[in-house]
Amino acid sequence: MAAQPFDVIVVGAGIMGSCAAHAAASRGSRVLLLERFDLLHHRGSSHGESRTIRATYPQPHYPPMVRLARRLWDDAQRDAGYAVLIPTPHVDFGPKDEPALVAAVANGGATELAAGECGARPKWADVFKLPEGWTAASSELGGVMKATKAVAMFQALAVKMGAVVRDRAEVVDVARTQGEGKIVVRISSGEEFHGAKCIITVGAWTSKLVKSVTGADLPVQPLHTLICYWKVKPGHEHELTTEAGFPTFASYGDTYIYSTPSMEYPSLIKIAMHGGPPCDPDGRDWAIGTGEGGLVEPVARWIDEVMPGHVDTAGGPVLRQPCMYSMTPDEDFVIDFLGGAEFGQDVVVGAGFSGHGFKMGPAVGRILAEMALDGEAGTAEEAGVDLRHFRIGRFEGNPAGNARSF
Repeated sequence: MAAQPFDVIVVGAGIMGSCAAHAAASRGSRVLLLERFDLLHHRGSSHGESRTIRATYPQPHYPPMVRLARRLWDDAQRDAGYAVLIPTPHVDFGPKDEPALVAAVANGGATELAAGECGARPKWADVFKLPEGWTAASSELGGVMKATKAVAMFQALAVKMGAVVRDRAEVVDVARTQGEGKIVVRISSGEEFHGAKCIITVGAWTSKLVKSVTGADLPVQPLHTLICYWKVKPGHEHELTTEAGFPTFASYGDTYIYSTPSMEYPSLIKIAMHGGPPCDPDGRDWAIGTGEGGLVEPVARWIDEVMPGHVDTAGGPVLRQPCMYSMTPDEDFVIDFLGGAEFGQDVVVGAGFSGHGFKMGPAVGRILAEMALDGEAGTAEEAGVDLRHFRIGRFEGNPAGNARSF
């Protein structure tokens, strides 16, 4: 196939790449979206039945991005004509003196739940048996996103706006052509595609691709994680559903636990642990046995302590689904120009979304597209999103990057 001129070539069709392709195509740009595997595959980080959205973050630079993303989710659903995001309340809890929880509640505008008979308490609050010294705070900006359906929605919208989508197209090189100075992207079949700009969003494969292209080490470590679905005890099935108003939640403390309401699988609820052991995305151990990497037992102990009357841990989770994080040392994103003499501002990288980035996909996609096309992200500035936290340079001479204690 002859080389085709594109305004933007997006490498990687997970949530970030699909959103970036959609954002660029919505501006009338000629866009090519390349996916290494089949579209909507299960080998990366953007598949599955659900993800949560919340604005309660200990780091103050995330709530503005979440609020921007929430508006863009609504816009995309309106354009698509169907929903992929089901609104719910969100609740955070943990020890009252846990610094990260205190910061998250303040930054996200959450409201502490009244104890005992004082004040108005939502019905779902009685599901939880909080340990002594714990608190809970609720916020309205919560919800559950249908992950695979959401990625498909952004891809379909991008195609509707003229984008070209190719799967089974593994990118093996990104370079600059001599003479005209275009970006050339070569895939494993030998085909080459030419474009003015390139956006790299390949998730767990980011470090490998950047290393092969530039020789630089970008500290994005893939982690193997496990999504667990547990049996709801008989008689409580409806209480824990989105229809009953049950919230998404996050629990701070020694182990960070998160959950979505019972929705994807009747009578099961997703409760899982953040994190996991390092892995190689090209040589993963797909085993999902009990206790894998310590990702099951801490969740079971937490359930037995906090939700003992409603969720059954006997025999472990009913379903175990492997997934990957792409973790930076500080768990902050990488959103930056690849830089250097060869690429300058013509190649943009979005990576390291560290198990919490899906909710911000439309915002990140818009930012990446604007950076590629305009050299700056006006939408981010207007929304109060400070991109300095996401620069690659933060790791130069400082391997911990933005790492902090709260």
